[in-house]
Amino acid sequence: MRLRLFANVATFLFATGPVFAADVAALRQSLTLHAAFDGQFDADFSRGDRTLHLAGGGTSGPAKESDTLKLTRDGGRFGGALHVTKKNPVRPYFKGPGVLDYKEANWSGSVSVWLRISPDEDLEPGYCDPIQIVGDSGRKGFIFLEWSKDETPRHFRYAIRPLFEIWNPNNTDWALMTDAQRPMVQIKDVPFSRTRWTHVVFTFDRINAGKAGTGTLYIDGKSQGRIENWDLTFGWQADKVQLVLAAAYVGHMDDLAVFDRALTEREVMQVHALRNGIADLR
Repeated sequence: MRLRLFANVATFLFATGPVFAADVAALRQSLTLHAAFDGQFDADFSRGDRTLHLAGGGTSGPAKESDTLKLTRDGGRFGGALHVTKKNPVRPYFKGPGVLDYKEANWSGSVSVWLRISPDEDLEPGYCDPIQIVGDSGRKGFIFLEWSKDETPRHFRYAIRPLFEIWNPNNTDWALMTDAQRPMVQIKDVPFSRTRWTHVVFTFDRINAGKAGTGTLYIDGKSQGRIENWDLTFGWQADKVQLVLAAAYVGHMDDLAVFDRALTEREVMQVHALRNGIADLR
């Protein structure tokens, strides 16, 4: 165990430059889930349930390969990858205590994932959410990454929607809202591509702490914007919270990780630079 720990720390230090063992330890201590998708759908590490479940389209149970959901043996950002070949109603998800641990006050966390996709070429009509965090009702809170449905090129967004009556008191269609009316970070030109991997991290900090709550989106280790000055109050049941993957997504996904706090910008840069991905933290 000591030899493996030393090797992982050495790899981390080499990959990220002038950082310290304390940085490695802090990231490792905060990690709650890591799915490398190297030959299996289930998480390689989890504080709770490691199983990737399926729901929707008449499908349920543990994830398994199909015409639309596959595991590539190589060609991932690190080893293999998850490949969704076409839009479908099936939703893979992780659940249960230990993974996200929703709290009624001051709930924080981060999600890291690598994506390989050309949105304007690969996605079918409609919204696409590569990552969602959902509870028992979307009207009680909703966190998601999204590609818009109508613009060309499609806009990429990170949104934290609190209780419906807070963010949408007039019951306005999401697509018809102005940018200022939507609690989100939006990027109009992101270099996603079929030929390169793009690293996406989003953080949420102090959800259920009123207007103290914030969220930040990072692309390839760099901050793209911040959700702030919103009352980010949710109303979820803790045992219903799920991390949902590939809602209408068509493309590749790799090295998914969840942390139990909002990572700092420095830490996001360090995660982005890991030579072997999140495996270097384990």
